[in-house]
Amino acid sequence: MAMKPQAADPQEVAPSTRQPWESFEDFFARCYEPLLRALYLITGDPGEAEELAQEACFRVYERWERLQQSANPAGYAYRVALNLRRSRLRRLATAARKSLPRAEPDAFQPVHERDTIRRALAGVPASQREALILLDWVGLSDKEAAEILRIRPEAVRMRASRARQALRRQMRRGEDDE
Repeated sequence: MAMKPQAADPQEVAPSTRQPWESFEDFFARCYEPLLRALYLITGDPGEAEELAQEACFRVYERWERLQQSANPAGYAYRVALNLRRSRLRRLATAARKSLPRAEPDAFQPVHERDTIRRALAGVPASQREALILLDWVGLSDKEAAEILRIRPEAVRMRASRARQALRRQMRRGEDDE
């Protein structure tokens, strides 16, 4: 089905929905084409646009008794069509995620990572390593770590900063070796 933009009667493109509709057929005749064109612009696929427009109009038809006197049955049709599209996209995304093979976790990876970190920490001077571990792994404040190490909080922060820099250098060297 080839859909070409057409110059349409302004009443056809934007039907007045503030008045009661005489029949569903009248509603369909005035609203289907503008709905279809809008959905085509949204989806980019004439087949999908037609399916969505037909399903939306069917749902309007099912609820016509209630919607006939409502303020905006055409708005309801647009909302239904857009919700149908969103649901379809969610289902497709879920199916795609389920169909993709999951990578099996490497049982040795965590051990290797811990060993790499342990070796890198061993290359950091002890005073800096202590400050880093107390702040970053234990979660103490700089004041609490300072009391334990019997130094000023500023010195704890400085040692931890230097330890982080040394650790980064060690980790980079390890990556270069692999």
